[in-house]
Amino acid sequence: MENLELPNMARRGYGCYLTASNKQKFLYSTRPFLKRAALVLTYGILLMYFRLWIMGGSMPAFSEQDNPASFSPYLLTRFLTYSYLLAFNAWLLLAPITLCYDWQVGSIPLVESIWDLRNFATLILAFVMFVLCLHCFVAFKKLEHREILVGLLFLIFPFMPASNLFFRVGFVVAERILYMPSMGYCILLVHGLNRLCLWLHKWGITAVSFSALLLLLFSWKTVKQNEIWLSRESLFRSGVQTLPHNAKVHYNYANFLKDQGRDREAIYHYKTALQLYPRHASALNNLGTLTKDMAQAKEYYSKALQLNPQHNRVLFNLGNLLKTQGKKEEALLLLRNSIQYGPDFADAYSSLASLLAEQEQLKEAEEVYQAGIENCPESSDLHNNYGVFLVDTGSPETAVSHYQKAIELSPGHHVAMVNLGRLYRSLGQNKDAEIWYKRALKVARKTEILSPLGALYYNTGRYEDALKIYREAASLQPSNKETRLALAQVLTMMGQAKEAEQMLSHIVTEGAECLECYRLLSAIYSKQENYNKALEAIDKALQLKPKDPKIISELFFTKGNQLREQNHLDKAFESYKVSVDFNPEQAQAWMNMGGIEHIKGNYITARHYYEKALQLVPNSKLLKENLAKLDRLERRLQEGRGRG
Repeated sequence: MENLELPNMARRGYGCYLTASNKQKFLYSTRPFLKRAALVLTYGILLMYFRLWIMGGSMPAFSEQDNPASFSPYLLTRFLTYSYLLAFNAWLLLAPITLCYDWQVGSIPLVESIWDLRNFATLILAFVMFVLCLHCFVAFKKLEHREILVGLLFLIFPFMPASNLFFRVGFVVAERILYMPSMGYCILLVHGLNRLCLWLHKWGITAVSFSALLLLLFSWKTVKQNEIWLSRESLFRSGVQTLPHNAKVHYNYANFLKDQGRDREAIYHYKTALQLYPRHASALNNLGTLTKDMAQAKEYYSKALQLNPQHNRVLFNLGNLLKTQGKKEEALLLLRNSIQYGPDFADAYSSLASLLAEQEQLKEAEEVYQAGIENCPESSDLHNNYGVFLVDTGSPETAVSHYQKAIELSPGHHVAMVNLGRLYRSLGQNKDAEIWYKRALKVARKTEILSPLGALYYNTGRYEDALKIYREAASLQPSNKETRLALAQVLTMMGQAKEAEQMLSHIVTEGAECLECYRLLSAIYSKQENYNKALEAIDKALQLKPKDPKIISELFFTKGNQLREQNHLDKAFESYKVSVDFNPEQAQAWMNMGGIEHIKGNYITARHYYEKALQLVPNSKLLKENLAKLDRLERRLQEGRGRG
């Protein structure tokens, strides 16, 4: 019996030895892991502290449309929705069939009841995670399959900051946050496939064929998804096709369509976004900008302000709308509020300063411009607009530096280049003006750039160059009346009156009220000595009833000239008389009236008109000669009377 007990004692001692050895081995193997875990945890805490520090110790603010569940007043709704979102993200890893660049605003309806079928997905995920953790624990105790623990850690920990468990996040689902968890998923997937393929091998299915099929499917999905990201249009359109009940994707697609000038389609998608999410203030704002009916646009802006009274772009757009309607005081208030709630919104500074300048509040307008430049120093448009203001208020030298700053900030700012060219033109520096016009043309061949260059050439006698420029401008915008009129003026100056006449006749037959066209036609006909047609053109110009007295005066003066050429002196005199009634400083009309009276022998009246004209142009040799002729005639008459 004693011989039998000894082996049992030895066996127990050997078993105790194995147990102690395993414990030591376990502690030895886990010590590096614990060190790494502590290091990673410390690094994570420091990273979170740094993130909070750069954000000023406060969490970012999100709107309801960013994460609707977090704004629900019901704890059960938040818990069920957050739990389901975990299952939804797990499904995206397992089967990335439905992918979208944005999952906000109704993409995933809230789980508001425990009877919602989506809760089964949450339960399945909880069961799978429990099994994985249990399997990981067992495998870890056996010191095998450590990849399970690594995969589980990669799957869970990188996802936790985005899980809504600790703090609210600014999205419902975001595929980008699955990049790190996907590494853990891949590790677990490979482990699972290895075990699965051992079982499938019994049925004749090899691990290689199964893995190849899976790899092929995921590769095909990657290629198709990359095609979606090739352009802004394909990306936004895919969002509408994938999640048609998501208001955000309709809004984004509408913004793209608006930028492309496809206003009708943009309006449809803005309205769809509002049907899905009626509280979308930005959609109302953008819809207002596309609406031609001012009353309806005002209604959209007002609704948007009811939803978000601090929406600076709505305040800006409504302010500009009221400005066009002449409601200047209301517009000023709205534009000031726009700047208050959006101090980095450069357009609001420009619009407010422009309105103040219109009301002759020049000092305050300049202060607004300077405040805008201080808060938005990188805004090229603001520098350009301030330059225009400085030119209008008599500070062209200062304006030059702001135009140049606008061009420095935005090398393709052709508007600032044209403005700088106009400024140099007004200062008589034609070469510098031409340089800037040509530089602007290198950026864009547009009519609004070609026209001032053509005018420069025309006014400096370079008619051939002006003709080329205006022909190009007319080809770019064939319906532009001003460009064709300028081209006709150049053609007339170069003696190509027939082409000019055809062009002007075509403009007036289009129904355009072109007063200058009739004036130029009258000049062409007069040069051709076709005075009847010239007179007819002037009468048509007068029928347009211009408001400027000086223009009316010029038209009656021209009409008087045509009548005088036809020897209708009395009618000519009446036209000249009307001309000076509208503009008493029309010296030529006074002189022509004196000439008609001179011809008729009414020397006293003629002298009166000559003297009127001489007061306006005291250095006129012709007037002095005419008065001298009158003196000689009067002396002869007096001598004749004396002899009689």
